[in-house]
Amino acid sequence: MLASMSDTLVVNEIYMSLQGESTFAGLPCVFVRLTACNLRCSYCDTAYAFTEGKKQPLTEIIAEVRRVAGSFRNSALRTPHSALPLVELTGGEPLLQPNALPLMRALCDDGFTVLLETSGALDISQVDPRVRRIMDLKCPSSGEVARNRFENLPHLKPTDEIKFVIGTREDYEWAKEQIARHQLDAICPLLFSWVAPLQPEQQDKSLKKIPGGQTPLTRLELVEQIIADALPVRFQLQMHKVIWAPEQRGV
Repeated sequence: MLASMSDTLVVNEIYMSLQGESTFAGLPCVFVRLTACNLRCSYCDTAYAFTEGKKQPLTEIIAEVRRVAGSFRNSALRTPHSALPLVELTGGEPLLQPNALPLMRALCDDGFTVLLETSGALDISQVDPRVRRIMDLKCPSSGEVARNRFENLPHLKPTDEIKFVIGTREDYEWAKEQIARHQLDAICPLLFSWVAPLQPEQQDKSLKKIPGGQTPLTRLELVEQIIADALPVRFQLQMHKVIWAPEQRGV
């Protein structure tokens, strides 16, 4: 139940698409993109969500999610074992807005499988345990490696996922070191996501610069290195950028 009918969130966009990443890749998903982020990763492709958005009551957001999800939820083919679409809170950084917590709780209560994309720089311990948390560990080329909150690791469950966004050789070696040091593969699934180059219209002057001296890694080189090192990770591309134009919004 929502804490108050007057609770609000600043929302950038709500739309239906396919889940492009994570172990849920390829499944229909309603995305709730919230406004604002406290990081400025070098490869960020949603800088428009830093400031663009509209304040909406939680009740209105839930109603919109239900509307967008309607064709799936009302389908004659729906069964208890095929409850689609998913719902994902993304950003920006959803956990910057405290009312994201009651929103996720209400969506779980409504029967949705709820995913949370979070940077790993904020406390995840208060997120409803039914939510599947997809948490980044920021690699060196992001420019935000110092912001990782390793105190989050004990709060992760087997249904959560850890994502490393990898664009350089240094990123790969750093990620491999963290997996071994913290025995991350014993906690939850691990994702290695290759950095897709930003299109000119996605560039934002506020983004961090990649630290000097790092060696770019192609997606082929990343895959071959994962295989050579027998890492217990899932390689992923951003599926939505293969289907649609990389800079297209609302997908």
